[in-house]
Amino acid sequence: QVQLVQSGGGSVQAGDSLRLSCEASGHTGSVWSMAWFRQFPGKDRELVASVLRSGSTAYIDSVKGRFTISRDNAKTTIYLQMNSLKPEDTAVYYCAARSSAMHITRVIEVDYWGQGTQVTVSS
Repeated sequence: QVQLVQSGGGSVQAGDSLRLSCEASGHTGSVWSMAWFRQFPGKDRELVASVLRSGSTAYIDSVKGRFTISRDNAKTTIYLQMNSLKPEDTAVYYCAARSSAMHITRVIEVDYWGQGTQVTVSS
């Protein structure tokens, strides 16, 4: 079993920054790829960014140039640095992990989920 514990999040003004963290514990040797998803009210959960142990990253177009995903392999921890936040970034953000060497791209590929954290951006 793998447990993912998230921290960070909160309420900020448009243009501000936030940093999310997600630390994995348990059988972390089985965790190869990790990612951040977000879910808007009444919508399906969607990918934001993903990262592999190699450091390879991938982002959706709407956050490129504003968000940065990174990974600390020694701690099996990932981060999401969110800059220039916009009201449309308001959502519940979830950490995810997969026992595969390939990038996570879809919800159905996720083996483990964090508890989620609210990010609210006011104009």
